[in-house]
Amino acid sequence: MKIYEYEGKKNICGEQIRRIRTKKKLSQAALSRRLQLEGITIDRYSICRMEKGERFIADYELIKIAAVLEVPVATLFLSEDDCAEP
Repeated sequence: MKIYEYEGKKNICGEQIRRIRTKKKLSQAALSRRLQLEGITIDRYSICRMEKGERFIADYELIKIAAVLEVPVATLFLSEDDCAEP
């Protein structure tokens, strides 16, 4: 399967995942553990690569990531400018 890049990245959600995860004071390892409890086998290194845009994120992974972070899936697609505090 060919993985395409957009603006040099393999996903557009990684930065939002990192921002929300850190805002909730979750480590990458803690997010990994919570995702594993939801049936998504993913390690801390893969979370790191997702957040850097170096790893493709499957749709089923995005759904579980949003659930674990307690945000709507659409929130993961917002740019940092869209989330700026006034």
